[in-house]
Amino acid sequence: MDLQDVRKIKVARKKRHRVGRGQGSGWGTTAGRGHKGQGQRSGNVIRLHFEGGQMPIYRRLPKKGFSNSPFKLRYHVVNVGDLEHRCEAGAAVDLEALKAVGLAPKKAKFLKILGWGEVTKALTVSAHAVSEGARRKIEAASGSVSILRTRPAPRPRGVKKQRPAANARGES
Repeated sequence: MDLQDVRKIKVARKKRHRVGRGQGSGWGTTAGRGHKGQGQRSGNVIRLHFEGGQMPIYRRLPKKGFSNSPFKLRYHVVNVGDLEHRCEAGAAVDLEALKAVGLAPKKAKFLKILGWGEVTKALTVSAHAVSEGARRKIEAASGSVSILRTRPAPRPRGVKKQRPAANARGES
C-alpha cells in the first residue's frame, strides 16, 4: 500500500470567512465593520450587556423582592468522633453541653451530628438533626438519639395568633 492509495477523508468543512482581503472578495474595505463609530475602530471590545453609555437596565429597575436567606437554618456540625474524644461515657450531649466543652461556638443555635469517626461510649444525644450514619453508630454503642424541633409547631389554617388583651397592652 502506498500513500497515493490512501483516499482523502471527505468531511464537510466550510471554508473560513476571510475578511479584509480586497474588494473582489466582497468583504474588503470595511471588512464587515461598517463605516465610522466605535465598532469600526481597531481594539474595540464592548463588554457584555453594555448599552452604549446609557444607564444600564439593571440600574434603571427598582431593587425590590424577597430573599429567604435571613430565614435559612444554619446548623453547627459536630462529628461522632469528636463526641468520643470530648464527652464522658453516659453523658447527655446537647448544644449547651457542647458549648461548655468547646465543640460549639456561643452563637450556634442549631446542632447537627454527622457520622465521621467511631463511638464506643453510650451517649444520650439531643440534636436538631442527625445523619443516618451517626444515628446507627450512636445506637450501636448502646446510646440514644432524640431530635429537637427547629421551628415552632405550625398553626392550623384559619387560626389566628393569640393577641394580648387590651388592658395588658396599656390601653383603656
